[in-house]
Amino acid sequence: MKKHGLAIGLERTSTTFYLTIKVVGKLTHEDYKTLTPLIDNAVAAVPSAKIRAYVDITELEGWELQAAWDDFKLGLKHNKEFCRIAVLGNKNWQQVASKVGNWFISGEVKYFEDPIIATEWLHE
Repeated sequence: MKKHGLAIGLERTSTTFYLTIKVVGKLTHEDYKTLTPLIDNAVAAVPSAKIRAYVDITELEGWELQAAWDDFKLGLKHNKEFCRIAVLGNKNWQQVASKVGNWFISGEVKYFEDPIIATEWLHE
């Protein structure tokens, strides 16, 4: 049996949202059907919303093709709202994927292998 899960947390301070995501297994289109409306609805009522995201992909095994497309669309849709994304990983391909993500987000995307340093950077 393969493990799969998506844990999502969202907190708001003024116009800044702190989004936390933990992915286990392979990301699916169904995962984005949960995640996308959550982000859309949260930022819709806040003009000039800024999102700081902490994404733990230490147990990520990859994406379904449709989920990869969903990820791309989500990034484009909220491009200007993401100001910092701390990606916690433990594999070389995850670091490369984080660098590619930087091309599609106006904010900073930075890869970390230490959760404490990632959190500190996110809250600077």
